[in-house]
Amino acid sequence: MSGHSKWATIKHKKGAADKARAKIFAKIARQIEVSAREGGGDPSINATLRTMVGKAKSAQMTNEGIDRAIKRGIGADDGRTYEAIMYEGYAPGGIALMIDVLTDNRNRTGAEIRNIFSKLGGSLAEPGAVGWQFHRRGVVYVPGTADEDELMLAALDAGAEDVSRDGEDWRVTSEPSVVFDVKAALEASGFVVNSAESTMLSDNTIEVEDADVAKKILRVVDALEDNDDVQDVFSNFDISEEILESVGD
Repeated sequence: MSGHSKWATIKHKKGAADKARAKIFAKIARQIEVSAREGGGDPSINATLRTMVGKAKSAQMTNEGIDRAIKRGIGADDGRTYEAIMYEGYAPGGIALMIDVLTDNRNRTGAEIRNIFSKLGGSLAEPGAVGWQFHRRGVVYVPGTADEDELMLAALDAGAEDVSRDGEDWRVTSEPSVVFDVKAALEASGFVVNSAESTMLSDNTIEVEDADVAKKILRVVDALEDNDDVQDVFSNFDISEEILESVGD
């Protein structure tokens, strides 16, 4: 499993994700709202909205919360207009970061992100400096104990593109618009799904073996993810689960 996904899983096990549940729901609701505003409120014909609704359900957001966000999007009840921005930067150790933002105030958000880098290390980069190595993909992780042939058959039938080994897990990749459909189909076929997400994968992964450097990287990532306007942070670090566990203590 990619380093960032492993870190998210470990934080969830330690309860950090539960403490931030309201913040997570608020961010997903904003994504749903913008998707509905831009492409309409019907997930069956709005692929982006369908993906965001799948993300919300995967995070255990209520149907009522999802419906409210869609209604705000198609009615623009709160009068806000959000701008989508993808910032690029470097964490300590030369780790590439893509920072996905939805904001109603570009100047405020830009200043807050710069301040995080200034306080914790790393720097913002020019557009395109790191973005060339990232590609949007749908990723579903299944325990490595699953039978490869059976998983491959079920995954391809569900619309996935490939199944590959990733550490102790199987990684099922797909177009981001169908990732939660693939997840549902695999679960219906009896497979356990550890996680599913529409993410950005890097072609150039950097292995981090120094625990002190790992701690600095994760401090920056956590601070960025804690910002209300930051929807997702994508990175190219690969940190072993042992180091992640020790850093998370």
